[in-house]
Amino acid sequence: MKDIESPRVIYLKGALFLMLGLGSAALLLAEAATLKVAVLLAFTVWGFCRAYYFAFYVIEHYVDPGYRFSGLLSFAAYLLRKKGRGSG
Repeated sequence: MKDIESPRVIYLKGALFLMLGLGSAALLLAEAATLKVAVLLAFTVWGFCRAYYFAFYVIEHYVDPGYRFSGLLSFAAYLLRKKGRGSG
């Protein structure tokens, strides 16, 4: 798949991701509006954001500077290859 090069399309994609996240969080909180659910949702979002940061920024900058990931499936394939070689 070709990389997106248009800044407008990149911003649109980011805005759509933001709307998706906000919308699904609002629907979840409307379904079960408790402090416990809100806190667990916040921890879930934070945890997945940190995992995503780790998968891309940390691995590329501190573990394997020569490799560029194109998505989560690319990262999973990278991990499987590293494990298959015994260095993961």
